[in-house]
Amino acid sequence: MDAVLEYAPLLWRGTVTTVELTLASAALALVISFVVGLARLSPYRAVRWLAIVYLEFFRGTSALVQLFFMYFVLPLWGIFLPPILAGIIACGCNLGSYGSEVVRGALQSVAKQQHEAAIALNYTTYQRYRYVLIPQAIPMMLPSFGNLLIELLKLTAVTSLITINDLTYMSQIIRAQTALTLEPFLAILVIYFLISTVLIGGMKWIERRTSKGRNTIVRQGA
Repeated sequence: MDAVLEYAPLLWRGTVTTVELTLASAALALVISFVVGLARLSPYRAVRWLAIVYLEFFRGTSALVQLFFMYFVLPLWGIFLPPILAGIIACGCNLGSYGSEVVRGALQSVAKQQHEAAIALNYTTYQRYRYVLIPQAIPMMLPSFGNLLIELLKLTAVTSLITINDLTYMSQIIRAQTALTLEPFLAILVIYFLISTVLIGGMKWIERRTSKGRNTIVRQGA
């Protein structure tokens, strides 16, 4: 284990890269989730079909193949992406497809009376979603978003295959230089677990804050 401790700076760099990759991909996935999820509910058939095509493509194909396509195939068409950008786009687009179903399902779970009340108040479509539907749907989305965030953290490990210096890539370097197998992989298992614990704690804190505000509104309404 002492040999692995000597490579602690490598593990630290890998940890920072993994966290950055996870957060950047999560931000992209969140945007995609809302855009595609709302598009699935659009009154325009063409918009709905485009959203369905996106959803089924990214949900129905391998995330690893999507990553390789963006990094190795796009350059054949003159589109060159740095490894970290390719990783963010691949991970974000893949998880965004799953997140879009969370958004759609949560919005459809809002009581029908809320839709009718917003229409009765002569709200525009934007106002209905912005002030009535989305605020009520967000608390229902958060538990599923928390699970997807952990899945995203684990998914980032595949980006080591395109030379991104994440935790998995750094463990391979340590393994190659020290001929150790158990120690470096045990170390990154612990680090991944610690990162996921922090992420879960953060999501639960957001859930509590959101639920607290929602409960306050309910008590005031009563």
